Amino acid sequence: MKLVEAIIRPEKLEPLKDSFLKYKINGLNVRQVLGCGNQHGWTAHNRGTSVIMNMIPKIEIKIVVADEKVEDTIKVIMDVARTGEIGDGKIFVKSVEECIRIRTGERGDVAL
Repeated sequence: MKLVEAIIRPEKLEPLKDSFLKYKINGLNVRQVLGCGNQHGWTAHNRGTSVIMNMIPKIEIKIVVADEKVEDTIKVIMDVARTGEIGDGKIFVKSVEECIRIRTGERGDVAL
């Protein structure tokens, strides 16, 4: 199992959810975040101090998938979220040791 985390543009969330449904990729968690990367902000001056205002609204998604669905999940995210411009986001893939469904006690891929 893998945890796929992605930071995407807010306007790409609805199309991404639709694509996940189409490809039967389930279990999405979403969070609104602020961040900065290569998409730089601007400098503001407040009482003689320069402050970098580069925190840009983004959406963070997390989804745990079986190993055989990792590449499909990445492809869907890239196909939907890519505009070709700076600020499209990043995808991170991490190993997950265990998944346990609280209601039934099922473990592993079947608990996803």
